[in-house]
Amino acid sequence: MTQPLPDDRPDDRPDEVAPALEARGVTVRLGTGRGARTIVHALDMTVPAGAVVGLVGRNGAGKTTLLDTLVGRLAPHAGASRLLGCPSMDLTDAVRERLGYVAQTPDLFDGLDGRQHLARIGRLYAGWNEARAEALAAKFGLDLGTQASRLSLGDQQKLSLVLALGHDPDLLLLDEPVASLDPMTRREFMRTLFERRWINQPARTVLVSSHLLTDLERVVSHVAFLREGRLQLFDEWDAVAEHVRLLELPADSSARPQGPGVIASAERDGRVRIVFDARRAAAPPASGRALSLEDLFVELNT
Repeated sequence: MTQPLPDDRPDDRPDEVAPALEARGVTVRLGTGRGARTIVHALDMTVPAGAVVGLVGRNGAGKTTLLDTLVGRLAPHAGASRLLGCPSMDLTDAVRERLGYVAQTPDLFDGLDGRQHLARIGRLYAGWNEARAEALAAKFGLDLGTQASRLSLGDQQKLSLVLALGHDPDLLLLDEPVASLDPMTRREFMRTLFERRWINQPARTVLVSSHLLTDLERVVSHVAFLREGRLQLFDEWDAVAEHVRLLELPADSSARPQGPGVIASAERDGRVRIVFDARRAAAPPASGRALSLEDLFVELNT
């Protein structure tokens, strides 16, 4: 059963900027009876306006289920979420106008070509800009004259991205949007994430799930690590890069980091590898080494 978010949320306080996305206690189960499985476990997350969040996790971690729930395609069994201050399960037309969403599998009309897609989808958005959409298609190297059913998977992804960006959304949610794109198109897309229609327009908020961690590391402001439906770590990437460390010690060492800052620990062959946050863990000064996003992903999923 869904539950409302607390009444003291930040967007009720005029002296603070409202978050772009909030999730409180979001729990999602799939299946029925003995076959039912909890895919997302009591997840809490607040994404500030203007953040670019990399949602990271192994296949089956619950990323797609979480994104489907956040955009209101799937109802949670407990908890609730908001996009731009509006309940995910009851999004207003005004809020939908400000959203862009790209699913993991392109959701297109097989019998329509690219330009027909632009015309049909564009009618749904007051802020749709046909010239912008066509310019994006050209930038991505997409032929708008080809039927969707005849497009390669990569070109179907390109068309999905153009449709999601053509109205210059304030909040963009992306589920593996560039997995089938070539490196040049991925680079152009990453640049496009930060382009707005007008000078001094507030930065777009982005939540993007991807396994291309090197690409993510270049652009994200925040990272969210999901494992088996649970949020392992959510923080600003600069803070993670500075304070989250890996320390390897003999398994019987008394110098292990201790306290709530210990994020993960694994023992093997008489050695222990500990990932910890130096801000919150009791650890020897300057101990451990910094991790790239890819290294951290490996350590948190081993």
